[in-house]
Amino acid sequence: MSNEKPNPQPTSGPEAVSRRGRRLPATRPLSLAALPAALLAVVCAAPAPGATAPGAGAPASAAVTTDARTDARTDARTGTRTDARRAATTFDTAPARAALQRLLPQHARQFTLMPDPAAGPDTFTVSGTAGAITVRGSTGATLLTGVGWYLQHVAGADIGWPGESIGMLPARLPAVPAPVTRAAQVPHRYALNDTDDGYSGPYRTFEEHQRQIDLLALHGINEVFVQVGAEYPYYRALQRFGYSAEELRQWIPGPGHQSWWLLQNLSGFGGPVSERLMRERAELGGRIAEQLRGLGMTPVLPGYFGTVPPGFAARNAGAATVAQGDWAGFDRPDWLDPASPVFAKLAADYYAQQRAVFGDSTMYRMSPLHEGGLTGSVDVGAAAGAIQDALHAAHPGALWAVLGWQDDPTAELLAGVDTSKLLILDGLSDRYNRLDREQRWGGAPYAMGTIYNFGGHTTIGANTSVWLERFGPWRTKSNSALTGIAYLPEATGTNPAAFDLFTDLAWEPGPVDQRAWFAGFAARRYGRADAEAAAAWEELRKGPYSTSSGLWSESQDSLFSARPSLTAAGAAYWSPKSMRYPAGSVRRALDHLLKVDPALRGSSAYRFDLVDTARQALANHSRVLLPRIKAAYEAKDLVRFRALTAEWQDGMRLLDQVTGSDPNLLLGTWLSRARSRGADRAEQDRYEYDARSLLSVWGRRSTSEGGFLHDYANREWSGLVSELYAPRWAAYFASLDEALVAGAAPREIDWHAFEEEWAGRTTRHPDRPIGDPYRLATAVAAALPAAPAAG
Repeated sequence: MSNEKPNPQPTSGPEAVSRRGRRLPATRPLSLAALPAALLAVVCAAPAPGATAPGAGAPASAAVTTDARTDARTDARTGTRTDARRAATTFDTAPARAALQRLLPQHARQFTLMPDPAAGPDTFTVSGTAGAITVRGSTGATLLTGVGWYLQHVAGADIGWPGESIGMLPARLPAVPAPVTRAAQVPHRYALNDTDDGYSGPYRTFEEHQRQIDLLALHGINEVFVQVGAEYPYYRALQRFGYSAEELRQWIPGPGHQSWWLLQNLSGFGGPVSERLMRERAELGGRIAEQLRGLGMTPVLPGYFGTVPPGFAARNAGAATVAQGDWAGFDRPDWLDPASPVFAKLAADYYAQQRAVFGDSTMYRMSPLHEGGLTGSVDVGAAAGAIQDALHAAHPGALWAVLGWQDDPTAELLAGVDTSKLLILDGLSDRYNRLDREQRWGGAPYAMGTIYNFGGHTTIGANTSVWLERFGPWRTKSNSALTGIAYLPEATGTNPAAFDLFTDLAWEPGPVDQRAWFAGFAARRYGRADAEAAAAWEELRKGPYSTSSGLWSESQDSLFSARPSLTAAGAAYWSPKSMRYPAGSVRRALDHLLKVDPALRGSSAYRFDLVDTARQALANHSRVLLPRIKAAYEAKDLVRFRALTAEWQDGMRLLDQVTGSDPNLLLGTWLSRARSRGADRAEQDRYEYDARSLLSVWGRRSTSEGGFLHDYANREWSGLVSELYAPRWAAYFASLDEALVAGAAPREIDWHAFEEEWAGRTTRHPDRPIGDPYRLATAVAAALPAAPAAG
């Protein structure tokens, strides 16, 4: 793994060796929930027991021994070692073995995982005979990447996100024909959007986060954003700058909305958050960071760039703040001028509080002035320099990761920092044409990224052909500044094919053939080759997975989840307004999936893909059906209008049923997680509102309407379809029916009030799947028109 200097040495044993040879004790995150408040205040005022002093390197949990007679350093731009001789490194493989046991409980014993002192950075070798597979590698995570390579290329099985086919593996794993060595093509393999915690599940358990880490390691990721519990350092530090605990609890939003608070877009909504929950979330975040370190991965922690509560300047002499204006109907938090002396003090306190719970890292995420914001009289270059100085005062040489989005990072910001200690996570690499990232960012290192999912939409597809066309040439061209990949969907766990293919880019030594890749994916996805599965995925490849760049990186969403209108063109205001591929491709894929060999239908991968494809085929048909309803209404054909709206409502009932048969598409799971974090009924209701509102109104009325964020996080989930989307359309169609009968204009409906009422409910929904996926997908196919033959 590539880290910025100073190069930290992970440890889980009794002792560890620091970069300069000093012995450091092992570090574990504090159990905050177990501490009384008085003791907590003392503990959080200083580094955790065993935590390194500022700048001494990150605590981690895999024992490392380094034999190097030179001062080993890593080049920030290329990730290559610059010492005169390679350091021979060993590490504790226990965390990787534990992950392997979780991933392959029936086959883990057939793998031997070994540190490889001779391996280059980010390198694994796979070899072995039947039932005795050996994986050697440079880190625990790289060992797991080697296991993932073996499953994909030798055993022909898939552990996807979601869905897996490991049940199809033979009792005795097949031999590796000849030893294979792979090295990562880029040093930075970053994962998780700033919004992932909100849109993927802000109330997830440690076991769910642990599963996510295992999957990321299996697919070659080495840098992971850790957002859970990020509010706690703010909460602790700002109490030293004139704010009471109660004031801060009112300022910090609910967990579902904290992603945007950290981006300096909003505050307060969905809260207040109890101190107990903040402690629990901080402890959870600390465990996640430790889990990553144990595998030799970098926990990417939020850095401090100046967000403060109202009235900060009045309470702190010498402070200068800039009001940040509006973001989608919210008043943005104020920005403390980083050039003011108070900033350095607050940043130091923030990093100290963060260190006490999360330990240190070598990489921190910050995006000042994200999606707008006002600079006032602040010199952006000087501010950026002060932000980086504060980061390096706490963590010398740490890498600043900034999102490449809209106009950010600006030339002014880049001019003020040491760009060799910066990594731009490009969220637009596959969205637009005629991109020249070296010219745009002056040669600053960047990672090619993709955001193929917005808001957690359940729509399938991605601009995969654009990835394949750009990654190799961008990486190998003269003076290339591309040093990584950045996996940045706004929500993860919705699109296993896209996740697999994008992460493969970083490990394939040559060009990837899209057609061949999808054929291989179809075979391993269900455990062995099948002609119908191959035909299904060839249809999906040619359709939703071959969308082009120019305007979008995501496919269209569903009209079933749109706010009702006869002219509705999309559910989310910011989503594509028309089909981005021929709908027949998905319809034909569904027919092929239904014909897959019955012996391959038992895996969770097959069941998810079948349900998801049926759901997408229904969603695509909504775009055919709505114009017909509109035509019938405008023709005042009441009989046809009623027949077509009945067909629409039947489709929604079927949509709710088919999604209810898969565990990944249930509203009940989302809501029960939120309620589980409340200590009493009032707190449970508050967190449920936080979770429900994100899916519907998103924020207050000014946000929902003026900021156009209602339904931004729409998704076709069982429970959400039946309790919000279907009744919404039923109310609308009833108003149109009344208008046709009366010969009058339809009555107005306050949709925000309708959606806000739903967000305030506490009705329960199943959190386990119901029904047979195959039978329900067959019913979907029977209800839809046959697809035209492929052209």
